[in-house]
Amino acid sequence: MSKTFDRVAAIVFLAVGALFMVESQRISKSAYGSAVGPNVFPFLLGLVLALLSIKLLLETMRYTDSCKERQPLQYKKFFIILIAAVIYAALLETVGYVMMTFLFLVVGFQTMEKGALWKSVVIAACFSLGVYGLYVKLLQGTLPSWPVWFQ
Repeated sequence: MSKTFDRVAAIVFLAVGALFMVESQRISKSAYGSAVGPNVFPFLLGLVLALLSIKLLLETMRYTDSCKERQPLQYKKFFIILIAAVIYAALLETVGYVMMTFLFLVVGFQTMEKGALWKSVVIAACFSLGVYGLYVKLLQGTLPSWPVWFQ
């Protein structure tokens, strides 16, 4: 990546993260049957995005000005992940969080780096089940869990 692109991206993502945090305060603080209100998750996502953006912005200050060979843009990988994200969002309620997150992560991992399928499957399974268990069981939040035919 280039220094200019990384700086612009960091500033844009910092603004998006700040917007998430500000707008999450407009959401109701509590939900029926849940100890965690619907405003917590967007606020935390905005905070993580803002902190990572600040980290990227600070790292761009340490870049060296060495001219490296430009790498070609990887449109095929971009469109595969974009289509997978659209399918993920469209089927999340129907298929459930655990299965759709697992499938999305496996597709994403294999798109970015082919091979080591078992490694991708294990990491995706641990992540999707871990986040579901942490958010739903421990924090008592709600997520679309499993599809109707699987329950």
